[in-house]
Order: sequence, then structure tokens, then C-alpha cells
Amino acid sequence: MMMWACDVIPWVSGWTIAVITGIYERLIQAIKNVVPNLKYFFKWKWKTFWKNIDGTFLLCLILWIGTSFVLFANIITNAMENYPILIWAFFFGLILISAVFLWRQVKRDWKTILCLVIFWILAFFITAPTNTPLSITSSWWWVLICGSIAICAMILPGISGSFMLVLLWMYETMMLTIKNLDIATICIFAAWAVIWLILFSNVLSRLFKNYKMITLASLTGFMLGSLNKIWPWKETLDADLWVWRNVLPGQYESITWNSNQILWAIICFLVWIVIVLLIEFLGEKFNKK
Repeated sequence: MMMWACDVIPWVSGWTIAVITGIYERLIQAIKNVVPNLKYFFKWKWKTFWKNIDGTFLLCLILWIGTSFVLFANIITNAMENYPILIWAFFFGLILISAVFLWRQVKRDWKTILCLVIFWILAFFITAPTNTPLSITSSWWWVLICGSIAICAMILPGISGSFMLVLLWMYETMMLTIKNLDIATICIFAAWAVIWLILFSNVLSRLFKNYKMITLASLTGFMLGSLNKIWPWKETLDADLWVWRNVLPGQYESITWNSNQILWAIICFLVWIVIVLLIEFLGEKFNKK
């Protein structure tokens, strides 16, 4: 439910929740196992197929993501329109504490530190709020490219797939496509996204298996770099293109003549620290059992 609540916001990755709740690696492995085990499905060995793909886990996740969509989509989007600073502060705390949580699991050496820095810088420039979206075409081949890029970004905690669609100038197009029920375009995008989801999950699974510490350090860098995009106080440069500039709380008041809501923003920021510490405590408690 929390994963979808994050994915409603175009700049926040729901897979960050998978990281802090400890299911990220399991989820990647489950997706990776779908294609190799299809042979059991077509041989009517459904019990083996279900067990090998961790079917109960995937089904629970899909059902509750759908439930979250029904319950929280309007709430979060309305809150985003009316209380943007508080929502940004809330998710800023989420990404930051998640990155700290992930980094604590990494064995520090020069390789992991180097990967952390490299991917931090990479994500910082990718998610720069002043980036102007590309405007190329809405042809089918561009839809395929955007689908592959978005799905690869979606699997990475910290960088949202829908944000990549914003940069590629496809977010509004896809929203209109869904609204207008353009079945052909939706099917092309969905099928290509599923293919890349399976391919990229295989890559990540191998990375976790063979280079776990380096992979964790790289993901930590991605998450820290993405903080650039969700800084709560922004000056709008182009509302239509969703281009902003990060400013300090004091600058925000002088530029917009609106309250910076600094106290409430700090409270929202601290909420996630409490939530993550609680999740970590419960996780350790269940592991002992």
C-alpha cells in the first residue's frame, strides 16, 4: 500500500518502500523467476510454478497495491496540490532515512564509496529540477524507448519511472492515453515495459548475487542524488514543463510571498524517521521469531 502511495507522486519511487521494508531483493528475485518457470505453467504443474515464482508474495503485493490505488490516489494528489511543501518534506525524509538505512548494510571500502559517489552525482544531474523535458515525438518507437527507460528507473529506489516519463515528455501523453483508453498504445507500452521489467530484474538479481555490497552502495547513491528533485522549497520557472529551482526556506518566502511552513515541514520530515525505526524494530522482532 505504501509503495503505491509513493508512486502516485511522479518524482518518488515506490520501490524505496521495498528497500526499507526489506522486500526489495525478494521482489527482484520473484520477477526474475517468472519467465524461467513458465514451462511449469504450460505443463499444468501450477503448484510448482506458483512456488518457484513466490506467487503468494507477488499476489499479496499486487492486491494491496491495487487497494492502495483505490483508497489513497485522490487523497495524495489533493494533498500534493494543497500542501506541496509538507508532502515534499514527508518524502524527502523518506528518501534520506532510507538511504541511511541502506548504507548501514554496506561494507565500506574504496569500491563501495566510489560507487556511492558516482551514482550520487549521476542521479543528482538526472533529477535536477531545472532539467527541461525533451520533446521528440509520440511515435510508437519513442513510446517503446520511453517504456524501457521508465521501467528500468522504476525498479531503482529513489528515481521514479513516472519522473523519467516527465523528462522524456511522455507523462502527460501517457496519462491522456489512459484517460482516452487508447488500447493500442497502452498495450504497446505495457508489453514493452513488462519485457524490460523482466530483463532488468535479471540484471539486478545477478548484481545482488555477485556484487551485493557494490549494488547496495550504488542504490544508496541513487537515492541520495534523487533528493535534488524533491527538495520542499522551490521556485517555479515553467509550470507547464514542470521546471523548478530549489531555494532556501527564507528565499521561498521572499520570492512567493507564501509561508515556508518550516515547522510543519520538519515535523513531516521526522515522521519518516520514526516510521523507518519502527519498521526496523518490527523486522528484527519478527526475524528473532
